[in-house]
Amino acid sequence: MSNCPETGLPLGNQKPAMPLPHFPTRWQAVLWRNWGLLTDARLARVLKTTEANIADAAGELGLKAASDDGTERLWLKRGYITLIRQNWHLLPYPQLLQLVDRTPAQMAYALKEDDFLWNKLGGFKPAADPVVWSPLNASEKKQTEKIRALILKHFGQLNAPPAEKPFEFIAHYGRLKPLKAARSKPGPFKLNFVYSYSAVYGDPLLDPELDPYPDGLLSDLAANGVNGVWLQGVLYTLVPWFGKTGYSQGHRERIANLNRLVARAKKYGIGVYLYLNEPRAMPPEFYAKRPEWRGNYSRHSNLHAMCISTPAVLKALSNGVSDLFRKAPGLAGVFTITMSENLTHCQSKAYSDDFPPCPRCVNRTKSDLVADVNNAIAEGAHRAKPSAAVISWDWAWNPDWAASAALQLQPDIKMMCHSENWLQTETGGVRGRVAEYAMSKVGPGFQAEELWQIAKTRKMERLAKIQMNNTWECSAVPYLPVPFLVKEHLRNLEKRGVSGLMAGWTLGGYPGGNLLLARMEPEDLAKRQFGPAAKPVLKAWKIFSEAFEHFPTHGASMLYTGPQNYGPMNPLYAKPTGYRATMVGFPYDDLKAWRGILFPPDVFEEEFRILSEGWQDGLEVLRKAGRNIPEKFKPAFGDLWRVAEAASCHFRTTHLQIKFIRLRNGAKGAGRLRQMKKIIGEEINLAKTLLEIVRKDSRIGFEASNHYYYTEQSLMEKVLNCEYLRAVLAAGKTNL
Repeated sequence: MSNCPETGLPLGNQKPAMPLPHFPTRWQAVLWRNWGLLTDARLARVLKTTEANIADAAGELGLKAASDDGTERLWLKRGYITLIRQNWHLLPYPQLLQLVDRTPAQMAYALKEDDFLWNKLGGFKPAADPVVWSPLNASEKKQTEKIRALILKHFGQLNAPPAEKPFEFIAHYGRLKPLKAARSKPGPFKLNFVYSYSAVYGDPLLDPELDPYPDGLLSDLAANGVNGVWLQGVLYTLVPWFGKTGYSQGHRERIANLNRLVARAKKYGIGVYLYLNEPRAMPPEFYAKRPEWRGNYSRHSNLHAMCISTPAVLKALSNGVSDLFRKAPGLAGVFTITMSENLTHCQSKAYSDDFPPCPRCVNRTKSDLVADVNNAIAEGAHRAKPSAAVISWDWAWNPDWAASAALQLQPDIKMMCHSENWLQTETGGVRGRVAEYAMSKVGPGFQAEELWQIAKTRKMERLAKIQMNNTWECSAVPYLPVPFLVKEHLRNLEKRGVSGLMAGWTLGGYPGGNLLLARMEPEDLAKRQFGPAAKPVLKAWKIFSEAFEHFPTHGASMLYTGPQNYGPMNPLYAKPTGYRATMVGFPYDDLKAWRGILFPPDVFEEEFRILSEGWQDGLEVLRKAGRNIPEKFKPAFGDLWRVAEAASCHFRTTHLQIKFIRLRNGAKGAGRLRQMKKIIGEEINLAKTLLEIVRKDSRIGFEASNHYYYTEQSLMEKVLNCEYLRAVLAAGKTNL
């Protein structure tokens, strides 16, 4: 894999950066996308000009004056993924590093360890030339004046500051009152653990300022029946398990901060769990002194697995986990992923095309290696702390060998299955299956059933990983108000003897929404939250649940690639881009990836039409109910309304974007152009509606591992994008 000569950062198989015809210059696009997030001084340094030029240029575009009120520091600490993503196609690495205030080493770590960020960005760095401020020529000035006029036309009323600024929801933690009735009915699930709604995924244990679990959040989670929280632990950053090296720099500080977190969480009856995806693959130079540790090679990441068929590696891994629990004795436990996008053991990913497979592992089965890793971790943990929970998660286990792996696990390991795996489905007459993250499809699936049965016969505790609040079906809202689907799933798990829940991956940890359904019925939850308005709310919840069942997905299609997470922010493109959608990163216009291998385009479009229109029916019920809400229940009702309306924007725009692409790529004709113009108009309205919601509710558009999917500026840019396309159509350019 090639690297940037100036920074050493990966380039991948480079492609040209995306054009931005709705901006006169690329430097104006940089200014636009970062305005209000970063200071004039930083933007001036990046664009190699003066602060005065930056301020003047912003005014020419119709942007309101921004002040440095600490916003930049917040975005650089908590929103850097948003900054990286929205400048990925704009700036080359040197300028991007300057923009996000990162060294090449820090950026390399984020791309490698920050929840598959390199994959989310497409596995390549677009070829972007340096972007520098320059005076506008006559044509550019004219186009800039048009942008200013459009901003005045569409957003002239946005004079007051937003009711909530980005990340302000963090300040609201700790306001929930304990629900005594809920606490008196613990329900069938002894463990209910989640990820932080607002954690920075990268390396929060090294920076106390990025506390993933402030006391207010812990308190609110406890009030919602949560008794466990988790965060990622890269073992060599916590204990130097393969010896003293620079890779373990800061391990003492991380352990100290972990112990502080454990102690604080304990006050709220919450245990702390670490996610281990081990052993981590390492660069070639790591193996210079350990050649016998070197395993299979990933050309994509330029990393070698640590070969666990080498006894020394397996022993060191076990000892490292034991050391972890000795140094953090209050740690409640760990859960493992042993097949993943990351290279860990030699068969955790497919073998490279360019390098032969590891000779020690080539004749071993994946189930053998998966069991070896889990058993080594369990042995090490229980040697130091017999009561530690070691949870083996079957994520990405293939049904051909999953049962074999489960049968080889030590019985003191808990068996956690993602509940929907291999769940048979039928949507719009299309039969398929889902693998995970499918709140719209009620589990469990057959692999979970099979592995839980094995666990039962071996007296292993059974856990389920589900999504209770949201999912990649729409992760830009803190929760999806579909309680009837969630409760049906929970009842199914209770019947199968499941005693614990992982209630969400990096998404789904909002302290509210559907979490209390593990302890109560939807009817009880509605009465508690909405009082006399419970009846219409329950009706709306039922309509939302029924509409959501139409979400069309097979396997993981749509979940990772579609625009439903980015909503109206995702641009419309006049011509096919040719870019492949990335994993919760850039949907582009890749309809083929969105719909997957089973859904015909017409069925795919129709199912989203039914979903989006059905959701509107639920909103109408809430709209009527909202006229007579007692004052005491207005905050909860307003919360539900904003969340439901934002979700509606996401589902509706997904339908419209599918339809637009099909029209764009279809046969020419006047009727086709009329429909495209109508879609463009509705997309503008959706972007403006979502912008109004975002300005009221800082949770909307946020997800912990992706930060903000959109900002005020990117939603306003969607309007510019649509107006550009509208002008193209009005000019009679019918070659779209």
